[in-house]
Amino acid sequence: MTEPVSWLVIEPGWTVEASDGKEVGSVREVLGDANADIFDGLAVSHGLLKRARYVPAENVGEITEGRVALTISSREFKRLPEYQPQ
Repeated sequence: MTEPVSWLVIEPGWTVEASDGKEVGSVREVLGDANADIFDGLAVSHGLLKRARYVPAENVGEITEGRVALTISSREFKRLPEYQPQ
C-alpha cells in the first residue's frame, strides 16, 4: 500500500477518485500557497471538452503518489462549480 503524501507533491495528471470509488478526473492544477503551506484546493479536469471543476481543500481526503481521494461522492463532484482561474 502506498503511503500518504503532502499536498505539496501533487502534480497535474494525477488521478482523482470520489469517495464511492469512481474516478472523476485528473488534477489540472494545484491551488494554494506553497511558501505559506496553505492548500486551497484543486482544479480537476473531468473530460476533454469539459471545463475543470474546483474542489475545495476540505473535500480532499487521502493523497498518495499519483492519486487524490475525495471525501465526496461522484454525484457530489458533478455539482461542484467550474474552476475560475484568477
